[in-house]
Amino acid sequence: MKMLTAVAKPFKAEEVRDALAQIGVQGMTITEVKGFGRQKGHTELYRGAEYVVDFVPKVKLELAVREEQLDQAIEAIMKAAGTGKIGDGKIFVTDLEQVIRIRTGETGSEAI
Repeated sequence: MKMLTAVAKPFKAEEVRDALAQIGVQGMTITEVKGFGRQKGHTELYRGAEYVVDFVPKVKLELAVREEQLDQAIEAIMKAAGTGKIGDGKIFVTDLEQVIRIRTGETGSEAI
């Protein structure tokens, strides 16, 4: 099992969710976050004054997938979240040692 953590633009969250649902990924956690990568924020104009926005709004998607779904899930996220412009985000893949469904006590890939 793998844990996918993807950071993407907020307006792409629904598209990513739909793309993952089409390949059979059933659950995920989405969190509104702020951060920056290579783009290092940007400047904005408010009432005639220019100011720097250091942290850009993003969404963080966390999902557990079976090993056999990994490549499909990564491809789905890349296609749905990509705009071809700076700030599209990143995908982090980590090993997932154990999963336990609290309600039923199921473990491993059955708990996903």
